[in-house]
Amino acid sequence: MKKRNRIKKKEEFQELIHQGKKKVNPSFVFYYQKKMEEQARMGISIPKKIGHAVQRNLYKRQIRMMLEGMIPFENYPYDVVLIVRFAYPTKNFEENQKLLERTLIKDII
Repeated sequence: MKKRNRIKKKEEFQELIHQGKKKVNPSFVFYYQKKMEEQARMGISIPKKIGHAVQRNLYKRQIRMMLEGMIPFENYPYDVVLIVRFAYPTKNFEENQKLLERTLIKDII
């Protein structure tokens, strides 16, 4: 996931969370709305209650790798904020990847 496809500012996260639609599964909470710029953007948030900073950074890297080949950001119609839930560390990489793919591609579109 390229840096231009990331949501970084707190205001953008809050705007998407308050104005966007919500989709929930055991490992993730998704807030999404129609994209505001020419390319779709993605923001990843992990609560401080989930592990130490090193673990949270690992989870963010894993999620970015899952998204790398999954979403064509030029054609994807939504900006998405992805919040990791407490069930994420209990599942393995493949299970989390299937949940992410099913929700982003099948349920949201």
